[in-house]
Amino acid sequence: MSILSSHEKVETRGFLLLVLILITVSIGGIVEIAPLFTIESTIEKVQGVRPYSPLELMGRNIYIREGCYNCHSQMIRPFRDEAERYGHYSLAAESMYDHPFQWGSKRTGPDLARVGGKYSNQWQVAHLIDPRSVVPESIMPPYAFLKDRDLQASDVVDHLKTLRTVGVPYTDEQIQNAKADLEAQAANDGDHEALLARYPKAATGDFDGQPDRLTEMDALVAYLQVLGRMVDFTDVRTEDLLQ
Repeated sequence: MSILSSHEKVETRGFLLLVLILITVSIGGIVEIAPLFTIESTIEKVQGVRPYSPLELMGRNIYIREGCYNCHSQMIRPFRDEAERYGHYSLAAESMYDHPFQWGSKRTGPDLARVGGKYSNQWQVAHLIDPRSVVPESIMPPYAFLKDRDLQASDVVDHLKTLRTVGVPYTDEQIQNAKADLEAQAANDGDHEALLARYPKAATGDFDGQPDRLTEMDALVAYLQVLGRMVDFTDVRTEDLLQ
């Protein structure tokens, strides 16, 4: 009876109830959040994961601008049917440099977490220009205009600097060479050796079939071609990738 009486005193006094709720929530929040400040990182680093190259980063911006995330996820769940269709399940560390991440939950189109290298540059361009020319049942709208738009990337250096302030580990060398790397990646005769030293496994060469122009199509295809390629899952257990 005394317990019921105590409950009645609390539940019939709005201000007291509110104070007790705030205290309870605060204690719970501290218990969950405080431990995170005692460890170096909440995400274990994985071998191969690196920041995006300048061209890939510009392509990612276009991917977000055009709303590709509304129909494509970039997160393979740890289920057999997912792995058989798309490949190894996604690791949190693969998105640690994404601001914002592109996991998503809607799949009007297939998941793109491992699309890099699955198709040729020519296939990707043809698919973006006329999706039904390569996938007859596709309901994706065409993005042919990307091939006609010159890539506007005058702010790429500032972009890298800004990302560094939020934790993306771009080095001074990468920032200083941002413009040169952006142009070299999409050029058939670019300095690919220096580029690949800074950004391993980056796809290189002309992407959209117009070697004399740097277009938004170049950037988007460069981004698509790196998705899922940074980490090598070939005959390797997931725990062996952790650093």
